[in-house]
Amino acid sequence: MAMVKMLIQVPKVIKAKLDALRKEGTTASGLIRHLLEKHFQTQDRR
Repeated sequence: MAMVKMLIQVPKVIKAKLDALRKEGTTASGLIRHLLEKHFQTQDRR
């Protein structure tokens, strides 16, 4: 699958939470991809 880059801005509080997840092995990109896939799968079912 070809990937494209996106630049987003998030509040510092969210960035801190993403940094904490990174220490557990979850990347921000991976989390965002997962949430977007889940969101669009739910929409497709409607």
